[in-house]
Amino acid sequence: MITGHFKTDYSADEGIWSIWPKRWGLVAALIALAIFPFIASNYALLLAGQIGIFIVAVAGLNVLIGYTGLMSLGHGAFFAVGAYTTVAIHHEWPLTFPLITLVISTVVTAAFGVLFGLPSLRVKGLYLAVATLSANFIILFLIEQEWLAEWTGGVSGIETPNAVFFGYELVSQQAKYFFIMPVMVLMLLFAQNLFRTRFGRALIAIRDKDYSAEILGIALFSHKLKSFAISAAYCGAAGSLWAYFFPAILPEDFGLNMSITLVVCLVAGGMGRTLGPIFGTILILLVPEMLKIVAAAITGGDATAQTWVSPTRDILFGLMIIGFLIFEPMGLVNIWDRFWRFMSRWPFAK
Repeated sequence: MITGHFKTDYSADEGIWSIWPKRWGLVAALIALAIFPFIASNYALLLAGQIGIFIVAVAGLNVLIGYTGLMSLGHGAFFAVGAYTTVAIHHEWPLTFPLITLVISTVVTAAFGVLFGLPSLRVKGLYLAVATLSANFIILFLIEQEWLAEWTGGVSGIETPNAVFFGYELVSQQAKYFFIMPVMVLMLLFAQNLFRTRFGRALIAIRDKDYSAEILGIALFSHKLKSFAISAAYCGAAGSLWAYFFPAILPEDFGLNMSITLVVCLVAGGMGRTLGPIFGTILILLVPEMLKIVAAAITGGDATAQTWVSPTRDILFGLMIIGFLIFEPMGLVNIWDRFWRFMSRWPFAK
């Protein structure tokens, strides 16, 4: 009787995609990503670009919350650091190669992550969340200051540059899509492999029981700071892509609402898994758009009726999230796992 999937050698144990659904699922996903921009509308490409950027940021948050067990409500600010660093670099050196700008923005944001990760040695849980919340207020406060307005635009925001690759300017949604998606795929692969390393396993040990990890010789403070740095770096990369994706940015784009959205995407998708950020981001960003389409169809596009329906749409979205967390607290990835466990034992599974 088939009771599950068992690994019979070391190569199978070391493999990332050890069963055929994972291997062929990855191939199918890459093919779909390559074909999508040729058949999608500009509106669909706009949504896909936003989803790709958010997946990068949520994957970074997953490193901190899902794998290290450290709560943060300040990652919207790290998003802002990446975006404004990209704008500042192009302000000083307009012809900078986009990939170089992306790397610099990532490194600068990682440094901010280390700075705001310093309280993690003394506090954790809700207290750490409140401590990281200060990142939102401090960084946004600095962005809005007049003495930095030359690089940030202050309260009124600032126009962003277009990425230019070897003389070709990325202006269309399709061109921006082909810039965002390879970065997203590479960063997801890095995250997937990170937790197969000794450092990644140490982070998981800290998440499960930090005192026991310290007894085993794991340096808690340095590992937590590195986790903050990697997590912030992902958000910095997402912020850099955001600056290239939209024609302008405002400080209010990166407020507490963005930080909470990132956390909700992670919780809905499933923490501690690479697929969690993908599933959660698609759900949280697409459902409101689908509700808008349904509302427009119900009201016939009437502006007055839309005004009345809009609050109802937001209430339905909130109820959906609450119901989802009550009935599936482990996230969408848990449903995915249950499905493939069933398939691996079929036709004997019940």
